[in-house]
Amino acid sequence: MANLQELTKHFLELYGEDSEAVSVFHAPGRVNLIGEHTDYNGGYVFPAALTFGTTLLIRRRADQKLGLATTNFELTKQFDINTVVYDAVDDWMNYPKGIVYELQQAGLSYTSGYDLLYHGEIPNGAGLSSSASIEVVTAYALLTMENQPIDKVKIALLAQKSENEFNGVQCGIMDQFAVANGKKDHAILLMCDTLEYDLVPFQSGSYKLVIGNTNKRRGLVDSAYNERRSQCEQAVKDLQVQFPDITLLGQINLEQFNSAKHLIQDEVVRRRAQHVVEEIDRVLQSMEALKGDNLERFGQLMNASHDSLRDLYEVTGAELDAMVTAARKVKGVLGSRMTGAGFGGCTVSLVHEDSIDQFISEVGQEYTAATGLTPDFYVCSIGNGVEKLV
Repeated sequence: MANLQELTKHFLELYGEDSEAVSVFHAPGRVNLIGEHTDYNGGYVFPAALTFGTTLLIRRRADQKLGLATTNFELTKQFDINTVVYDAVDDWMNYPKGIVYELQQAGLSYTSGYDLLYHGEIPNGAGLSSSASIEVVTAYALLTMENQPIDKVKIALLAQKSENEFNGVQCGIMDQFAVANGKKDHAILLMCDTLEYDLVPFQSGSYKLVIGNTNKRRGLVDSAYNERRSQCEQAVKDLQVQFPDITLLGQINLEQFNSAKHLIQDEVVRRRAQHVVEEIDRVLQSMEALKGDNLERFGQLMNASHDSLRDLYEVTGAELDAMVTAARKVKGVLGSRMTGAGFGGCTVSLVHEDSIDQFISEVGQEYTAATGLTPDFYVCSIGNGVEKLV
């Protein structure tokens, strides 16, 4: 967790002393344990909030200006809070600006301007939802400062809208939802189509979640991501011959899919759809495994998920595959898979606590030998969603 004393000092150096108190908020990063590329297909996902994320310090101003700064980059600017627009030059600032704009569109009139300082602990571009963390903490903080009602599901939807429309990234709802609604020692079983969700206790006992960052940067506004989405839409059109009412792949089960998959003409499109429907089924099997305290089965399903993302959905890439291959060789690893959109980013592995040092050493060495890149590892705990700290 960030050092609040140091951050407050930094804030006051940046924005000056004032009689107004500085408020502090935190939103986590997230890891998806299983259920990848199912979110925009209206299926189940199983994310968890992490204990590290984005800390936001915020204070009212006497005027209608919006001051934005971060400890992570040099760039600091001021804007008129009532006329923010997207500008590529503003880089990371477009995430908070998007929230300021979308809150206005939703009917919020700002009673003052604000100074904001962000401190991000999530590696940028790693696929652990740094953008969703910034969006959700900004929305939660501004609504709190303006004495507006707090609805975390609505905050998640507003943050997704900001990312989709203001920033032009066609992400699903999972990241923002997990960041807003997470709970310590629980993962979230989320049905992305209806936003029905359950908080599921994740009791991993002597096993820990270890996130491996490949340090292969990936862009989300990625042609391959949009291509996968359109392939899934094509599969739905083909399947509508037998299931005229479906609009998303998540609306049919595995048995129904297998009875109708011959209707999908294009073999690549068929493979994409097969991954999605089988992956949704794997999420449900995972719930049964956890209820039965069967972590070994959960690990097997994690492995099957990665293999499907590699072979059927083709979104892993050499770096993620190298890391997962190395991870599965280490004694005490129950399962390992890519997490996030793919094409770089991170893996998540379920590792016995006695094997963690060996895991970090051996996977690190083998991965570097295979790719020439130096990875980072994080031994994780599951934390709370967005909250006010001070």
